[in-house]
Amino acid sequence: MSETTPTVNIYFDSPKTFDAGNILSLNGITGLYFIFSSSIQIQYPFDPSRLLYIGMSEKKTNSIGSRLNGHFGGKSKNVGLVSYRKVEPLWFTYINFEMLKSIWAFRVEDLESYFILNFVEHFGIYPICNNKTGLDVMSNNIATHFKIDWNYFK
Repeated sequence: MSETTPTVNIYFDSPKTFDAGNILSLNGITGLYFIFSSSIQIQYPFDPSRLLYIGMSEKKTNSIGSRLNGHFGGKSKNVGLVSYRKVEPLWFTYINFEMLKSIWAFRVEDLESYFILNFVEHFGIYPICNNKTGLDVMSNNIATHFKIDWNYFK
């Protein structure tokens, strides 16, 4: 990261319970979403966290609401999220991609990769329920870097 690359602090909004009522209001919104446990700390190699999954929606027709609904109902076939939900309530928060478009020159897919790879840097491995690796967005010439408040998920 060069000296002239701005760093933007990322703080997460209030957590919402992972239930149909909270998911419905996110129809039509694109961006990133984060699903986490209410109390189970995952012992990642570098540091524990309650974060289970980082996901994204790239189109309004497949919005954050639609993606979360797929995870909630099990249609996404993410066995880990379904299993965690069976043993305790889950929570989620999200980042509306519209809010970052003025400072992020790449696609929402690249933003998801950035967050996943940043998580790996801080925790030593991908979030436990993410079954794909982040693309190497770091090879792009990124004009903005984010300081992500991962402590939110402690």
